[in-house]
Amino acid sequence: MLSRDLIRLYPELYHVAADGSWPAIWRHGLLSPAALVTRWGVKQGAPQAAILGKRRGESRVLEHAQFGTAVIRHQKAIHEPSLEDALEDMTLAEWYAALNDRVFFHLQPRLLRDLLNARSYRDDAHTVITVNTRSLVAAHEDEIELSAINSGFAQRHNKEPRGRGTFESIEDYRHPARSHAVTKGQDIAELAIARGVRDLRDHVVRVERMREGTVLERLT
Repeated sequence: MLSRDLIRLYPELYHVAADGSWPAIWRHGLLSPAALVTRWGVKQGAPQAAILGKRRGESRVLEHAQFGTAVIRHQKAIHEPSLEDALEDMTLAEWYAALNDRVFFHLQPRLLRDLLNARSYRDDAHTVITVNTRSLVAAHEDEIELSAINSGFAQRHNKEPRGRGTFESIEDYRHPARSHAVTKGQDIAELAIARGVRDLRDHVVRVERMREGTVLERLT
């Protein structure tokens, strides 16, 4: 795929964060779970492994005397036996490490709405960060990866194969030539960046509190 086509077809990207997380993201950037536990001073070994080394059935709240509160989201959309069946060339531990080392963006409003209306999310308010694709690509093109599947979703009825080839660079990603983004199905399910986006505020278009598909408050 060409970077200019990524920008043209998907001019905005969407990240869903925990409610109340915007001040910390503004200050520290959008950090991956692995980067967050390091930044927030979680001790290596068993304390970090308890957060990163297995499926999170609930969100984990981190507290820091100087930095305040950070939330690492749950992974309720993963049915672990289904995930294990879907993995082709990685162990569960390796897959969790891959997820925890990245931050993720949706490329279409429809996929954002689907997430906000999902059973595990629809009862809560969320911070939805919209960023400019052109700006993000200009700053992080070599770090961006694309995925054809929702890498954090694995259920009995949906066990799409995944493994070391799931995340590809923009250049290597096979995307059909189109004049516009499709309205049904998906050509790209996710855009990911390893370790996070420390300069996220330089690329922000707007930040909103949302529940399901409703904007509760405009934050910026």
